[in-house]
Amino acid sequence: MEVHLAPDQKAFIRQAIESGRFTRAEDAVEEALALWEERERKRAEILAAVDAAEASLARGEGHVLTQESVQELAGKVKQRGRARLATEPQAH
Repeated sequence: MEVHLAPDQKAFIRQAIESGRFTRAEDAVEEALALWEERERKRAEILAAVDAAEASLARGEGHVLTQESVQELAGKVKQRGRARLATEPQAH
């Protein structure tokens, strides 16, 4: 495969090589592709999670949040956290 880079992309890679970040242009392109792949994997995971959440809501599995219910949940979280701290050995 042959890829043509824009002048500013070539300059960016050249600067990375001159600074010692990479030894070859191919290394820079490989890293760029690896980062792109990782970003696309994360994007796919997020989209799948959104789809799952939408399906859950469509099945009526959602919860209505009010200021009171959020405060109640926060209180329960604090209570569990305090209970956990009380049972953990103290560091000296």
